[in-house]
Amino acid sequence: MFASDMNPARFAGVVTTSGVVLFPIQFTWPHGGRSVFLSGSFNGWTELVPMSQVEGSSNVFQVVYAVPHGSHEYKFLVDGEWRHDEQQPHKNSEYGIVNTFEARPMTVEVPHVQSRQDIMNSMEVDNGLVHRVSSVALNQAMPRISEEDVQASRHRISVYLTGHTAYELLPESGKVVALDVALPVKQAFHILSEQGIPLAPLWDFRKEKFVGVISASDFILILRELLKHRSNLTEEELETHSIAAWKQGKAYMTGQVDGHGRPIPKDLIYVSPCDNLKDVALKFLQNGVAIVPVIHSLSEDGSHPQLLHLASLAGILKCICRYFKHCPNSLPILQLPIYAIPLGTWVPRIGETSSRPFAILRLTASLSSALNMLVEAKVSSIPIVDDNDSLVDIYCRSDITALAKGRAYTHNLNEMTVHQALQWGQDSNPPYERTQRCQMCLRTDTLLKVMEQLSNPGARRLVIVEAGSNRVEGIISLTDIFRFLLG
Repeated sequence: MFASDMNPARFAGVVTTSGVVLFPIQFTWPHGGRSVFLSGSFNGWTELVPMSQVEGSSNVFQVVYAVPHGSHEYKFLVDGEWRHDEQQPHKNSEYGIVNTFEARPMTVEVPHVQSRQDIMNSMEVDNGLVHRVSSVALNQAMPRISEEDVQASRHRISVYLTGHTAYELLPESGKVVALDVALPVKQAFHILSEQGIPLAPLWDFRKEKFVGVISASDFILILRELLKHRSNLTEEELETHSIAAWKQGKAYMTGQVDGHGRPIPKDLIYVSPCDNLKDVALKFLQNGVAIVPVIHSLSEDGSHPQLLHLASLAGILKCICRYFKHCPNSLPILQLPIYAIPLGTWVPRIGETSSRPFAILRLTASLSSALNMLVEAKVSSIPIVDDNDSLVDIYCRSDITALAKGRAYTHNLNEMTVHQALQWGQDSNPPYERTQRCQMCLRTDTLLKVMEQLSNPGARRLVIVEAGSNRVEGIISLTDIFRFLLG
């Protein structure tokens, strides 16, 4: 099975990658063949990974494979003969000429709150869509669309959103949960879990107004902070801290204090039911939030506020899909495959750098490593893969609330695996929500199809997978969609 110069026995001591952060990389063999396999130091040279022929090109084979960070060597087995790609970095080794590459974790900068103008400027597309070649679209025929059609589509969407208001996002019936800032953190944790919600607005009875929100991200920060001092978390530690005390402590932790060392109060991010949908969408993008309260004040001074709804980008997207579904020709961009659009975060090619971090985890990774990645990489979800790098689940920030069941957060999070944490969530969620957890799409799916999927309740992102193998190729979020549509 292996060529004589690649004896797998020499690499028997290679440490498994289970439990460590992995970086999916796209490998490409562009020199033809009948059957092509990949092997390298990242899998101990003990596995032959089959590569798939790219549709429309008889000479190009590709595969996405996850590797740990560090220096790696690899070769291709083409029709039974070990070969290297002369177009990629290579060197001589005791096993002949091998290709080489570095997989290094990125330094992630803390994002700042952008102004409306910054948002609009960042959404410009350089010289039209046809100039972008996605990493997964290498050697595929790129569908073409004129810049005029792109701008015309965006203009029609802008006109529609400007002419409709947040009132249209309100359901005919439903409930909205708000919490008192004096509640203990533990009680808030349990309420979010029991209600199946990732976030709740905070009401201050002394000020008689809404003063902020508490979300799953708060609980992740709390657990990480307590883990710095001891391995296990006690009920008393969560019981003795009120939400208000935590918010004040969080301000000190993140350096949000004035020159006198006092916490800087943050204004609540909310919208009025009279705000037009374009302004509502821009408020999501400007502030980097997933949910925004819709609040109606009974007086001009803002007193006696009424909490009507928790709006999301999915609700706005559903309005767009419903309106344009029966006249798709008025929006030419809707028929484009997603690989032809500057949209989402994609797995990088060998030697390619990405401006946005992309990493995956195995089921055996510790929960603490997943929480650290969510916070430090500033991402809302992490694809979870099996030993073949095929997608099996996704771990999101909101999944932390599932630990409230049976007080699982009192366990040692360094010893709890991602698989165990996901089991807590599956046991506590109804069957409908379980099926909504891990939604996938293909790179050839149209923008309209992806938008319709993301407009469903609970679908905040889609994982782009390779057809057949379900290997992860990228992620598209609701925020990605709106940054493109409002460009």
